[in-house]
Parts: sequence; C-alpha cells; structure tokens
Amino acid sequence: AAQMGVLFRKGDALQLLRDAAVVAVDKTGTLTVGKPQLTDLVVADSFARAEVLASVAAVERRSEHPIAEAIVVAARAEGLALDEAEGFEADAGHGVSATVAGRRVEVGADRLMRRLGLDVDVFADAAARLGDEGKSPLYAAIDGRLAAIIAVADPLKPTSVAAVQALHAMGLKVAMITGDNARTARAIARQAGIDEVVAEVLPDTKVAALRRLAGRGEDGKAAGRRVVFVGDGINDAPALAEADVGIAIGTGTDVAIESADVVLMSGDLTGVPRAIALSRATMRNIGQNLFWAFAYNSALIPLAAGAFYPAFGLLLSPVFAAAAMSMSSVFVLGNALRLRRF
Repeated sequence: AAQMGVLFRKGDALQLLRDAAVVAVDKTGTLTVGKPQLTDLVVADSFARAEVLASVAAVERRSEHPIAEAIVVAARAEGLALDEAEGFEADAGHGVSATVAGRRVEVGADRLMRRLGLDVDVFADAAARLGDEGKSPLYAAIDGRLAAIIAVADPLKPTSVAAVQALHAMGLKVAMITGDNARTARAIARQAGIDEVVAEVLPDTKVAALRRLAGRGEDGKAAGRRVVFVGDGINDAPALAEADVGIAIGTGTDVAIESADVVLMSGDLTGVPRAIALSRATMRNIGQNLFWAFAYNSALIPLAAGAFYPAFGLLLSPVFAAAAMSMSSVFVLGNALRLRRF
C-alpha cells in the first residue's frame, strides 16, 4: 500500500474498507484542485469595480481559505493597493468581515447576506448563471449595502472523474458533501459523475450529513451502510473521525491527516479505489490462507497422530510430518506474497 502511495495509519481500516458501501468526498481540495481563480465580479449600482475588489481583497487577505487567496491574487494582478483590514472576524460556513479604510466590509455566502438583512435577489440571474457554470458565488456588502457578487472557479483534478468511475465499477455509491450552494454543487457533481450531492453544509453539520448518508440516526448508533469519507481541510476533521474509515489527502492540513485512518500521500483521488481494492484483495487472501491452513492441518494431523492406522494401516513419519508442517507455512506465506503483485 505504501508503495502505491496509500498509508494505512490504523490496521482495522484495511479490514473495514472491504465493506464500504458509500464514499463521500469533500469538494474543495479533494475533488477539485483547491486553487480557485476569480472569474466574475458583478457590482451593484453606485459601486466601482476596482473599489469593491480592493476592499474585498483587503479583508480576504486575513483569511487562509483558498477562495480568499484567489481574490487577493486577482486584486494584486490588477495592481490594486490593499488597505489594512481592522477587526477581522471569520464566521465558519458564512464568511468574513472587517473594517477597511473606515468602511465595514462583509464577504460571504448568501446566508450571510440574509442574516445581515440584505436581499440578494438583485443578483439572482447572475447567481443562477454562475452556479450552472460550476462557479462558487459569493457576495460582498459595504457599509450595510449589497455591493457585488463574486465568482470563483475551482476546476476538477484531472484524476477525479477516473476515480469516481473506478468507484462505480466497484459497485460503490459516490456522494459529495460541500458548503457550496446547491446549484454550483450539482454542476460540479455532473462533471464528475457523482451520484448524490449534499450542499450548503456548515462545518459543524458535516457529521450529521455523513450519518444521513449512512442511514443512521443523529446519534450515529443505529446500524447503517458503511461510509468512507475523503477530505483534506480543518473543517473535514470531525467527519473524518466520524466515518467508518476516514481518508485524508496527504496534501491537506495536519489536523485532517491526524484525524484520518488512511492517508493518500499525493492529492490523487484514484488512491481511494486503490485502497478499497487492496482491502478486498487482502481480506480475500486472508480467507484463502485460513481455509487452506485449516483444511491442510485437519487432514494431516489425524494421520500423524495415527488415527488411520487401526483401519488402514496408514502412518506419517515424523520426518514427513515436519516437512508437511513447513510446507503449510510456506504455502500460506507464498499465497500472501502474491499481494506484492497487486
């Protein structure tokens, strides 16, 4: 597994993966490249594009989210000067806010704007278009007024579609759990060939979404399907710990890696079907070894003990018994070593 770039941090994960029924994946950085690019910025009346972009970038410069980095990069590429943001606050799953040059700037999802009492329907057509294109729309408010809709695009990793196809070929259901709006999430899911989408999920509700996919109760105790979760970010850590098997992308955060049972050393999602296939092959190999070891010993131990001597006059010389015992071990070991050619 290590030679294939799959690190099993816990031995039982190698066994549990065999019975996986659903593979749930995070979107940003797992299914996608994780390096979004600013593609659209539509400003409201009475706002200037350069002014809005500079203000939003000044706030996002304090954030570590990939989308924030994309906005900052775009602003610097246009040569805009970024003022210092004061009183920066981040609300997980909603957005960020700060004061820039004496003006209150708030950037985030539509749910943040609704919480501020702002009507985003003015950008409804633009939001629908961007979502259908697989872009993630954000909104910016300046001094309590809706200023712009911003869109970033995060392309799928080149191997994501092949990984999803491989999982389907293995009879597994693939789902995506994301904080993106439903329209954008469905567009990405169509591109990747994903079966089910759970969108607009806040970081603290990913565990509940995972339990629903597994068909379990909210307490997670009821029986359900075995679920594998694949993620890479800090927000994915609780879901990685909750899943029957948590798989972390090796290029992700340390917290995610520490919470996972399996780590993919690269960012290649095809490591997931490899890990599951290896689990199935390993458990099948163990079953073969147990069967032949029991069958071999069940036949030869009575012979060596003289059980057949009274009726058939058959005995097994201690020399041949010792050789047979060694051959039993060699057979089991040789069968196990076939996995090196996996």
